Amino acid sequence: MDRVKLTYEDISGICAGMSMLVHAGTGTADALALVGADMENEKIKGLLEHMANEADKGLPLTQVFEETGCFPPHLTALLAVGERTGHTEEAFSSLSAYYESQSRMSRQLRDALIYPMILLIIMLVVIAVLLAYVLPIFNDVYRQLGGKLSGIAGGLFALGQGIGRIMPLLCILLFAVTVFIILFAVSDPFRDKVLGLWRSKRGDKGIAWKIGSAHFAQAFAMGLSSGMQLEEAVELSGKVMEGIPGAKKKCDVCLDLLAGGTNLSEALLKAQLLPQAECRLLATAVRSGTQDTCIQEIADRMSWKSERSIQQLVSRIEPTLVIVGCLLVGLILFSVMLPLMNIMSSIGG
Repeated sequence: MDRVKLTYEDISGICAGMSMLVHAGTGTADALALVGADMENEKIKGLLEHMANEADKGLPLTQVFEETGCFPPHLTALLAVGERTGHTEEAFSSLSAYYESQSRMSRQLRDALIYPMILLIIMLVVIAVLLAYVLPIFNDVYRQLGGKLSGIAGGLFALGQGIGRIMPLLCILLFAVTVFIILFAVSDPFRDKVLGLWRSKRGDKGIAWKIGSAHFAQAFAMGLSSGMQLEEAVELSGKVMEGIPGAKKKCDVCLDLLAGGTNLSEALLKAQLLPQAECRLLATAVRSGTQDTCIQEIADRMSWKSERSIQQLVSRIEPTLVIVGCLLVGLILFSVMLPLMNIMSSIGG
């Protein structure tokens, strides 16, 4: 069976369908076949049909999912716990919600990066055209009037001549950037590779870490709701942060603290896996006996915060690019028009 590339949205849809069918009492083999029959993608449909045949042979559901090599280790690990504890339906339901959240966050991150990049390219093209083609026209006008560009305008004109000489190279560069943006927008595998590289370099800082810790909180809440022990849930949740610098070390620190008798909120705080405010909230919930509910609320809250951080970043980038671009264009035009107005005034005088 060839390996099929599944998006977060695909995985969420499969898990949602399995959750509903298992809840209705459908056997796992029949459930996989029915979910596959509803799929429009022929490769995914073939994958689920193959999985249904394997389940029909009596293989455990977790083994069926794992042997395909198409599903994340986090999914198969949680599904194994669900089968072991009799919470298969809850495991599928939690996984569906989790991967839907991942899909939404991935789309937001993609949109947050694409629009500013397109805006930047447009502004660079406009400025390059002004410097390389518009300024020479004004220079010819000055020369015909017996003057020449000087000061800022002269410097910009020299810059424009330099840009004109390397314009073919700039066109190739802009074409490459455009292709990159298109691939990033439409190709899930390419986008995953780019984001994976970004996480490996900057995953422990800023917004990247907020997103990673939100994923950890979601996975942790899902593990506990499926009947996992604390240590097992922490270990499983750490898998969603693979590739982030220092993430495994933080999970190991948390596990050591839990093994030493440290309470959950303090262990998560000392390991720096969750922010201080969320850990204080969790400590209060543990004392009141609402730990499971609180962890899910914390996960939702952290997801909202990470999404909000992306939106705030975009809201700062867009006006900054517009303002800088307008200032540069205005500077170019002003530096050209002001001397021209002086010359025309002299002629008129």
